[in-house]
Amino acid sequence: MKPFRTQRNARIHRRSIVSPYRCIRTDFPSLAMSFRRRLKGKEPPAGFEAIESTIEDFEAQMKDAVSEEHEGRRKNELGWRIHRIHWEKNRFVFDLMYKRKALSKELYDYLCREKICDQALISKWRKPGYENLCSLLSIQKSATNFGTASLCRVPMASRAPQQRLTPNVKTGCISCCSGDGIMGGPIWWNTPITEEVEAKMSKKRKADEAEADEDPAVAERIAALKREMAGGGADDGLD
Repeated sequence: MKPFRTQRNARIHRRSIVSPYRCIRTDFPSLAMSFRRRLKGKEPPAGFEAIESTIEDFEAQMKDAVSEEHEGRRKNELGWRIHRIHWEKNRFVFDLMYKRKALSKELYDYLCREKICDQALISKWRKPGYENLCSLLSIQKSATNFGTASLCRVPMASRAPQQRLTPNVKTGCISCCSGDGIMGGPIWWNTPITEEVEAKMSKKRKADEAEADEDPAVAERIAALKREMAGGGADDGLD
């Protein structure tokens, strides 16, 4: 093995061998260093003390999720809880900043600069169609076999019956489409399947059944009207 040029490279190499979460650390910069250590010697803006305890709680949950026992679980499931905690922490900041207007721009910029919150994910939530986005990985086309978005971006009612409750293998999100969200957030692998969720899954099925039960006489009249319109368009073209 070639010698490492710096001690830092040697530490990173040892950490990647010991930890099964090597691929997760690059997606969540906050995991690379403890919360307190990153802010040591830096004076936060006014208002930080009001959210400090909540941020510390999310950081503690993240630490527990990383050190969680992984025996008997699939490799892809190791990061599901981490993705959910990451989403909840950033949603907390997002709601304070853009919903409740209780966070100053100076404090928000500080949180983004110190990697306490994910600015890229929060920016996506402000765009139509991405209000409940679970993770940037779900819209990263290079991360899928066919260069498309993840399954959780497809509405549950539009999926095949056997895939309606299938979570994203990378994030554990079942659905983060705008119309499928529950309580302003995605449907995760451990979200209770309530009547509201079942109603979202059967929405398209009910529409298909209603179309199948259409009155034959009405269907015939519609078909005749379409034929008449098609014939009229052809005659106009001949003139």
